[in-house]
Amino acid sequence: MILCLSPKKVPKWILATYHHVRHNYNGLIKALTESNGIILQSLSTDIYLNLAAENWLHETLLFDKKQPPALFLWRNSATVVIGRHQNPWQECNLQLMRDNSIRLARRKSGGGAVYHDLGNINLTFFTSKQSHNRLANLTLITRALKAVRPHLNITVSERHDLLLNGSWKISGTAAKLGRMASYHHCTLLCNADRGLLSAVLKSPFGCDIQSNATASVSASVKNLCEVDDTLTPELLMGAIAAEFARQHRLHPRIQLIDPADESALPGVGSKAAELRSWEWVYGRTPVFSINCCFDVGSEKTPNEIQLNVTVKGGRIESCSITSSKDWLPFETCQYLSANLVGSKFCPIETKLLVSALMRIYPQDFELRSRCSTLCEKMIEVM
Repeated sequence: MILCLSPKKVPKWILATYHHVRHNYNGLIKALTESNGIILQSLSTDIYLNLAAENWLHETLLFDKKQPPALFLWRNSATVVIGRHQNPWQECNLQLMRDNSIRLARRKSGGGAVYHDLGNINLTFFTSKQSHNRLANLTLITRALKAVRPHLNITVSERHDLLLNGSWKISGTAAKLGRMASYHHCTLLCNADRGLLSAVLKSPFGCDIQSNATASVSASVKNLCEVDDTLTPELLMGAIAAEFARQHRLHPRIQLIDPADESALPGVGSKAAELRSWEWVYGRTPVFSINCCFDVGSEKTPNEIQLNVTVKGGRIESCSITSSKDWLPFETCQYLSANLVGSKFCPIETKLLVSALMRIYPQDFELRSRCSTLCEKMIEVM
């Protein structure tokens, strides 16, 4: 069954220059197998749903030599997406993200951290493993951009990034290769919040973290709209869809999918739940240690707190807190260090543990105040 959506039922931001149709599961499989390829576009801006849909397509549509390719277009609300083997504490300003309600997601593919918002386009190219070709996909995007704006100077770097005027990164790339199928996904900066992008992709404590996690490679970035303010995400998605259709001799039609629709994508909900879980987002972080000093004294009585923590699976494996005895008793430091072991390396659990500690000293307001200060300092690195 194919359901045609009237424009009133489709969000304005998703309209492109093509006729849109929406499928259930059988219709989606039929559309893919009975054509030279398919162009899909997500109705959602939820990062976890879109990543779940991407994973569902990769795992469900088993691409072989005869299987036609697919293009998936999607956008997200403000989010930082890290690679499968990365450390969010090392890559992001988590406190700034919490303050601005910016989500954190860990994708299934490798690569570095990226910032998404509605000014950024995400493109996923699905093929068989044998047909996997990042350069060909990036060349397709370059042709599409030049088709709508011939004056744009877009090139592909050795790292498979797209560069504007030879120096400004406008697209990053990553991939996942399965036994039979593969996908290559990339970003395309149109009019994203570049100030927020730079701020959230910078950990204030990265230099204090020792880890073997994959580190992002920093680069100077620019939005396409900064060189041509008539460009919009909708225009660019339409141009890329048109070039994909031309190259694969497809009917110029974009198939809309709702990643939350289990009737169209059976089992996608459990994939989204996994991607949302703390165990996946934080718990899959490679082992790391953090060593830092906090200045908690005053001009008259300067004092430093030394914090040494090892985190495995997102939980504190070992912890050492040291302070001069006149600021925080040795026994208190020992008690807090011991009770933090096994807890999640996150603000909520640390606050609960310190609150429990302060209840042991109901009348010692000075000690309670210092424990609270210590808690605030520890949360700054979480």
